[in-house]
Amino acid sequence: MTQADVSFRRGLRLGAGFASVPLLLSLSFGVVAVDAGLSPLQAVVMSALVHAGSGQFAAIAVFGAGGGVLPAVLASGLTNSRFLAMGIAVAPSLPGRPWSRALQGQTVVDPSFVMANRHDGTFDRWLIFGAFAPQYAGWFTGTVLGAFGGDLLGDTDRLGVDAIFPAFFLALLVAELRRPETRWVALAGAVIALALVPFAPPGVPILAAALAALVALR
Repeated sequence: MTQADVSFRRGLRLGAGFASVPLLLSLSFGVVAVDAGLSPLQAVVMSALVHAGSGQFAAIAVFGAGGGVLPAVLASGLTNSRFLAMGIAVAPSLPGRPWSRALQGQTVVDPSFVMANRHDGTFDRWLIFGAFAPQYAGWFTGTVLGAFGGDLLGDTDRLGVDAIFPAFFLALLVAELRRPETRWVALAGAVIALALVPFAPPGVPILAAALAALVALR
């Protein structure tokens, strides 16, 4: 057995421990995506191609509020902008031609990024691939179940499924508020978004909230 096989199998074992989380979260995404106006097939294709929880919920939040495609795409991109820094960090550990490295980079998600990080700053790409597989399978499966089986749940408003993505972003905000280096940035972003919600077009409050991060970066 090669070292690549060992790393991949270890990644599978580690990633399996996280698979239930994307399964449940994407099940909720499938339900709310259809409620927001997407067809079940569109919701599944979105999960298959995007595979980014916060970004997909951001886009659906904009769609559900009546926003257009451009604000939804921008909101999704800004929500997942951390992957730019993560991609830059992982890039030296991914061999091959640009298209091959770009394809390998699609397997970088938060848990696989953390688990594959070596002490010398490099990354075990085969562990990334292994950890990614069960998480992707869970996300895709959950979306299929939620999108095509959401009617079996009955009245989703009564069940509170429509509160999933606000609660999702609230959880992200709480996590950032716990970190001293990001606390004031997160709080400023929340204040900006809340201040604009009553009168700004759908999607604009999320985009404007990102200005807090730009100010903090400077």
